[in-house]
Amino acid sequence: MNLHSKLQQREAAGKPLRVGVIGAGKFGAMYIAQVPRTPGVHLVGIADLSPSNAKTNLGRTGWEPAWYGAASLDAAMKERRTHVGEDWQALCRHPEIEIVVESTGNPIAAVEHALYAFAHGKHVVMVTVEADAFCGPLLAERAAAAGVVYSLAYGDQPAIICDLVDWARAAGFPVVAAGRGHKWLPHYGQSTPETVWGYYGLTPEQAEIGGLNPKMFNSFLDGSKPAIESTAVCNATGLTPAPGGLEYPAGPVDQIPNMMRPRSEGGILHHKGQVEVVSSLERDGTPVPYDIRFGVWVAFEGETEYIRRCFSEYGVKTDDSGRYACLYKRWHLIGLEVGISVASVGLRLEPTGCPTGFRADAVATAKRALKPGELLDGEGGYTVVGRLMPAEASLAADALPLGLAHGWKVLRPVAAGEVVKWSDVAVDAGNTAVQVRREMEARYREPRRSAA
Repeated sequence: MNLHSKLQQREAAGKPLRVGVIGAGKFGAMYIAQVPRTPGVHLVGIADLSPSNAKTNLGRTGWEPAWYGAASLDAAMKERRTHVGEDWQALCRHPEIEIVVESTGNPIAAVEHALYAFAHGKHVVMVTVEADAFCGPLLAERAAAAGVVYSLAYGDQPAIICDLVDWARAAGFPVVAAGRGHKWLPHYGQSTPETVWGYYGLTPEQAEIGGLNPKMFNSFLDGSKPAIESTAVCNATGLTPAPGGLEYPAGPVDQIPNMMRPRSEGGILHHKGQVEVVSSLERDGTPVPYDIRFGVWVAFEGETEYIRRCFSEYGVKTDDSGRYACLYKRWHLIGLEVGISVASVGLRLEPTGCPTGFRADAVATAKRALKPGELLDGEGGYTVVGRLMPAEASLAADALPLGLAHGWKVLRPVAAGEVVKWSDVAVDAGNTAVQVRREMEARYREPRRSAA
């Protein structure tokens, strides 16, 4: 609760946290927009495949050209300005940079960036949650071995969910469920970049004027992103999915306590300690009043009569029995909140969410029948959609993780709705991200790791 005062102390002492950002797209730009308004932080460098685009985004966020005019990283250190360039390796190697924010959105590249940063003694705030979803547990191990911190990015929903879960447990409440909201109807699972704008209520022309990426927006709509983010939450908190994955029950915020209780008590949960996503649409498409579409929540239990009486005395909205309650945030501010992670990692050496085991997986399933010779196009595309599965079920199925389901050629027919297996596609076994994932799978197949 005192991160701001600690940042002020670092500012006063002339010892700001020194940060590098890889990827200055939408998410990265949102964090960068807050840096000039945050004491005790020096953004030393930005690495982007297109420095000119990065500079354009800096202009959009209100940065003055003089602030990012440093000719090199060394010059940026001396002048307390920011260097913008293409060389992410130089940024990770620079001895003065302490924290790297990985915000490329490219999961395969993100793994390489994180490993290189660890090898050079840098903490990593992983914005690219797709990478965390398919190999985060091993990345966390590698970071710990290197003596650095690996963290989910606050502002993105997984880290905020982790924060709510931690709050409940630290206050002594058993967590019965936690998750996020989403606009969901079952047929959205077959949406493609060609159909996405109709579901969002936009014309293709309006989307183009707004510079909106149809594939990225479709990854949210079709359920891929909820599966990915729920995976990250499970692996960081110890919560687990239902055997069938996400159910997307619909309801307003004040009904979460009634929904998020065991089926034996009138709720929808397969088990206590479950991750779930609440829909803002009834199954007939009717909008839910006072929804949690853009927010996060945690449902917790009052185990004693005294605690439940306290709930009642202080007006806590509970389920009908008075036993289950929830806390929530109806909105999240995406990259505008990443500074919380930077401060927590830099000042306390504490992550804002970090995998502690392999408990869930976001796997690729065929969005339609796939034929040999086709190329997978990843989340939000035409070929595959993400499904949340328990990790042991994913391992048993030899499932291809969604974050790696891009660019590989299909080798054998896969029916619509079926899980895509490693053996169904021609994967480059020499790819770093593939190697890391396969190593993680091998570790968690070992009996001694199965309880992790």
